[in-house]
Amino acid sequence: MTRKPPPPEDPEKKERVIHTRVPESLEAQLRQKAQDLGISVSNLVRNVLGHAFGLVGDVVADSHAIARAARGERAEPNDVIGWQPLTLAKNAVCSRCNEILPKGKPAAIGMTERGAVGPIVCNACMEGDADE
Repeated sequence: MTRKPPPPEDPEKKERVIHTRVPESLEAQLRQKAQDLGISVSNLVRNVLGHAFGLVGDVVADSHAIARAARGERAEPNDVIGWQPLTLAKNAVCSRCNEILPKGKPAAIGMTERGAVGPIVCNACMEGDADE
């Protein structure tokens, strides 16, 4: 009789322990918040750290966009090589007709050779550009 080999271990399941020193006041806040949420302090810290990396990435991306805009690197409509349809995650304004584009509505972002740094337009303006 042959035995099946053990399944390969998932590297994500091998949890590691990180020890850190925190002020007493922060420990009290962590314990209170964990108790309020009905979870362990360990799970609270794990969740906070996991979400913090996503937020840092968003802040860095936003700061890069702000720096490009401050340097005047905003793409002009003539630089656009194509349009990428999207669903807006926040309110915007069409760069062509100044229509207010509410969060959750379809729109398009101009793609340039540098990526998606072009203007945001409503669908009507995008379709009008395609007809030209």
